[in-house]
Amino acid sequence: MEIKINFVKYRKVYYIFSGILILLSLISLVSFGLKPGIDLAGGSIVDLNFKDSRPSNEQIEEKLKDFNLGEIVIQPVGDKEVIIRTKDISEATHQEILKKFEGVEERSFESIGPTIGNELKQKTKSAMILALLAIAGYVAFAFRKVSWPVSSWKYGLATLIALFHDIIIPLGLFAYLGKAHNVEITIPIIAAILTILGFSVHDTIVIFDRIRENILKRRSQSFEEIVNLSLNQTLGRSINTVLTVMFVVLSLFFFGGETLRYFSLALIIGTISGAYSSIFIASSLLVTWLKK
Repeated sequence: MEIKINFVKYRKVYYIFSGILILLSLISLVSFGLKPGIDLAGGSIVDLNFKDSRPSNEQIEEKLKDFNLGEIVIQPVGDKEVIIRTKDISEATHQEILKKFEGVEERSFESIGPTIGNELKQKTKSAMILALLAIAGYVAFAFRKVSWPVSSWKYGLATLIALFHDIIIPLGLFAYLGKAHNVEITIPIIAAILTILGFSVHDTIVIFDRIRENILKRRSQSFEEIVNLSLNQTLGRSINTVLTVMFVVLSLFFFGGETLRYFSLALIIGTISGAYSSIFIASSLLVTWLKK
């Protein structure tokens, strides 16, 4: 197959572009931090739909001031809906709050204690760490017999770097959205990020596997030529995979309602980032390490 695109030639451009995105994401995370949802931090969330006009945020706060709820986050949705987030409240307090509003329909009510929230937070961290270690170990094992011209463990390291790239960019975006629009990190968003890990490593392994096959067939060619050839051979597959995923998650984003909006947004950003890192970062790193 004739090489149509020289991917590796412009690897410094890819590194600079990704470095800028990662730097901005880290600045966002350090400056704003992630805003944990009630399922991670504990608290209560009330979703109300007003039959007539929706009161202003100030009017809602005025009605709730007698309950000593601490910090209240009021998020208008559409024309008549509002989502109210507070500290953990009892069922009795919940019913008293509903009595404060006339002509209102309660769409949902959730309440999670701080103990359960902390437990979920710890399990989430453990799940992400174990997933990353398992992925790196699997890649290193799968490519253990490929020692020329790049050591097998470097395939695992390149995969880890690509995964860090794919996780940190969505998290940086959500840190900004948490500051600007009170968007919270919830279990569905964590599930989306874990899904991104699986998608990204799958695409990377497909490319690495093609590199391995071409190394065995084309010993006369340089490693850079083999990587370029492998990327060209798998490009169509990568694009088709991304497009099929994007059709689904874009449908969820536009038509899935408020509950699935940020879950699908995380998948959209992660899918694009994962495809980019698999094609332009992971394979290019192997060539860079060989040349260094």
